[in-house]
Amino acid sequence: MDYNTEREQLIIPEYGRHVQKMVAHATQLTDIEEKKKCIEAIIGYMGQLNPHLRDIPDYKHKLWDHLFIMSRFQLEIDSPYEKPSPEKLAEKPDTMTYPKSEFTFSYYGKYIETMIETAIQMEEGEDKYILTGMILNHMKKCYLAWSKSSVDDKTILKHLDKLSKGKLQAHPDFQIIDDEKATKKNTAKYTKHKKGHQKNNNKNKKRRY
Repeated sequence: MDYNTEREQLIIPEYGRHVQKMVAHATQLTDIEEKKKCIEAIIGYMGQLNPHLRDIPDYKHKLWDHLFIMSRFQLEIDSPYEKPSPEKLAEKPDTMTYPKSEFTFSYYGKYIETMIETAIQMEEGEDKYILTGMILNHMKKCYLAWSKSSVDDKTILKHLDKLSKGKLQAHPDFQIIDDEKATKKNTAKYTKHKKGHQKNNNKNKKRRY
């Protein structure tokens, strides 16, 4: 029995062993016209196997590159595109710098800090107090989702004071949302849908008898 582990390693596994054998056969052909026809057939078949490549600009260029790679760069034929080189393929990609954000409180996320910066820039007045209240309520929801336990409103206010560097205060009459409302899931829509579904089922049952 011929096991895959004993066969030649696939160069680009996405195309499978049959395509690799076809490329190897084309590489050995000496008749130019026959080789061209064989290559055209292989390129067409490769495109059918990977239709998602058609969404990539110059996808045929990609197919030709794969063709030369699978031939181990031994295929001698004129290409409509610049041929890839083994040296270029062996090059390591440039190291990408991953954008990092320094979170004072990671469980609040960057969105809260952006909202706080926006609120700080606002003119003093009702709109600023409204946005500050929304921020405090959302902070409490985030905290409870993270800690799974109750939290004193004074803690949330202290966190806001630190995040805003003392530049943002809630309205004196504002009350932060309580724990129950902050953690309550919106099940009203589901309940209404379930009741409607049961009602329809009851009607269907009556029609049967």
